[in-house]
Amino acid sequence: MNRTMITSTNTMNQLQQKMDIISNNMSNIQTNGYKRKETYFNDLLVQQVDNQTNKSKEIGRLTPLGIRQGNGAKLSQSQLVLTQGAIKNTDRNLDIALKKEDLFFKVRVSDEKGQNIRYTRDGAFYLTPAGGNAVQLVNGSGYPVLDSADQPIVITGDVKNLTISENGQIAAEKNNGTVQNFDLGVVSLKKPQFMEQIGENLLGMPANLNRLGAAPSDIMTSLTGGLRSNISMQQGALETSNVDLSKEMTDLMGVQRQYQFQSKAVTVADQMMGLINGIR
Repeated sequence: MNRTMITSTNTMNQLQQKMDIISNNMSNIQTNGYKRKETYFNDLLVQQVDNQTNKSKEIGRLTPLGIRQGNGAKLSQSQLVLTQGAIKNTDRNLDIALKKEDLFFKVRVSDEKGQNIRYTRDGAFYLTPAGGNAVQLVNGSGYPVLDSADQPIVITGDVKNLTISENGQIAAEKNNGTVQNFDLGVVSLKKPQFMEQIGENLLGMPANLNRLGAAPSDIMTSLTGGLRSNISMQQGALETSNVDLSKEMTDLMGVQRQYQFQSKAVTVADQMMGLINGIR
């Protein structure tokens, strides 16, 4: 395989990954609290070829010395963009919109890896029976929503009304006049580039966090005690995704055109090799 084919196929593979990310962004445009991903490209290793052995003949040359042979481009980074999405009013008591872009709710997920805490911006919550005369606060996938102590929020007795303050305090008023209070578990994400999208509109800590030279406290802060004054949320509203459809469509067309150019280069290289092999 000649260098033209190597360069083009390397780049096509990376462009396919970018198309997948753009497609995922577009498919989640209606997902509450979804955060789009942005991609960045870098050149692969460039080889410098010095084909002029007599350096004295290079005197007065204006262009860079030698010939630089590239190997294509690579997808160097895909990063979460945490810009705030639009807030839409729903007038539903269990819908909560976070009003600062670095804030995330905490939920507990049970899977083959055990029980783990995950993070989401989707504030569409529900009440589900928790045994006896109790209900539990869960997200749309049925995962328990956690309080500031990382415990499930379980409300006992018959709930008459439920209000949520701007700093995330839940007041569950019962039919007998008593009130049960909870503090919604909220974290402030400082380094989103470390987080992984794990499906179901959830983020999680990477399994190789120690190898990355980072600690959980470097990536996020759990807002408890006096730090809860940094929380800002709105009851009866949801945050929409921050995906800009026009931008994603434009990016997709650009990537498709780049992919077309690279595939054309492979075709031309194949035709040239066919001509060379046909020379007698």
